[in-house]
Amino acid sequence: MHKDFRRKEPKEKDVIITIKRLGINGEGIGYYRKKIIFIPGALPGEVVVAKITQEFPHYLQAELIRIKEKSPDRVDFPKGVSLEVGGLELAHLAYPKQLEFKRDNVLEALKKYHPRGYSKYKVKNTLPAPDQWQYRNKAQYQIEQDHHETSLGLFAPNSHQLYDLPEMPTQNKATQRTERAIKKLVNQLHVPIANPYRNSAGLKTIVVRQAQATQEIQVTLITVGHELKNLLKLSQEIMNLSNVVSVYQNETDWRNPQVWGNKTEKLAGKKQITEEILGKKFALSPRAFFQLNSVQTTNLYSEALKFLDLKPDQTLIDAYSGVGTLGILAADQVSQVIGIETIPEAVSDAQHNVELNHIKNAEYLQGSVEKVLPSLQKDGVPIDSLIVDPPRTGLAKSLIKTLLKAKPQTFVYISCNPSTLAQDLVLLTEAYDVRLIENIDMLPQTPRCECITKLTLRK
Repeated sequence: MHKDFRRKEPKEKDVIITIKRLGINGEGIGYYRKKIIFIPGALPGEVVVAKITQEFPHYLQAELIRIKEKSPDRVDFPKGVSLEVGGLELAHLAYPKQLEFKRDNVLEALKKYHPRGYSKYKVKNTLPAPDQWQYRNKAQYQIEQDHHETSLGLFAPNSHQLYDLPEMPTQNKATQRTERAIKKLVNQLHVPIANPYRNSAGLKTIVVRQAQATQEIQVTLITVGHELKNLLKLSQEIMNLSNVVSVYQNETDWRNPQVWGNKTEKLAGKKQITEEILGKKFALSPRAFFQLNSVQTTNLYSEALKFLDLKPDQTLIDAYSGVGTLGILAADQVSQVIGIETIPEAVSDAQHNVELNHIKNAEYLQGSVEKVLPSLQKDGVPIDSLIVDPPRTGLAKSLIKTLLKAKPQTFVYISCNPSTLAQDLVLLTEAYDVRLIENIDMLPQTPRCECITKLTLRK
């Protein structure tokens, strides 16, 4: 085991710390006895009293007890929700400073990994979100029952402590209202709730997603086990809730560390809900990825398409294509679009969305990008332009090698993780110059952001 993970019981409890800066997850950072100390909820410039909760060889974790000297950038934390709930890590920081922090995160990542020419990159100011509250279009709440008391909400980060959420200030009102109504129905119908300590079957997670354009709501009941008492009755009652048009069941088991299982079936209503971006329609099934901030998604994709600088005779490869959003939005600017995606339901949605928007020059293929792209190249498909929107882990090294061989003239990298972006740029800048990086604030009140990077083949 790596020695950093050998935790000791702290010998000293309360300490006074001056906060120097924010960490990548939004926690305050200071120093105590030459060790770095992480204190969630503390801001740069503040002097705080903190309680050391975990001690590691090279750093300390602490809990904020009180603030002795307050930052002028501190704002009131939203009422009615616990400080321990994830997704509000920056809610105590004034919004303009949140935007500065997110840009600084990109600069710090570049400085840490120093890809070629990084000091000369143009890193634009973070584009603010139109709505800083009630913007999230999907609620994914866990449900538990203890002594006949039902809790529905979110786990505290890195724990199994569930916090009941009558209200979540970043979640849109319709999804919250639906979650609370489903909780009541579960209790009324005595639908069994999964118990991790007994490994018992039951309802485990309730996912509610709303399409901004149509206001349609899709509900997915994630269960341990398949046949549950009154589950079909529950789905019928859910269909009577305002704006709900679709109810699904997704089946998982206790061995699966992920929230979602692999088996999904429709219990009631429509197959998909329909969202709209820049005049194009997108049908969404439960497991298909879609950005959580519908309004800001329009700005994200508009900027990404500008960065691509597409030409009518080009073939655009849309890697990690999801439900086909970017490729379909770009289809009328190029000769051909080819999308690549691993999740079968998303590929099916993308193919449906091509038909929905009467597009004739786009096709979507299932498979990993690192395997499909070389196959396309071998078949003589021109890879003129490329857009990638990978998960937080970034691009597979095998894919980067393929890109360096294929050498598309320009490509755009949309990243939700500045650290993996900077690491990938170390390899990509062997052949490419970074022209521009822009941060789009998709998730206000959190440290997360989306970076759009424009890369051009070096001549």
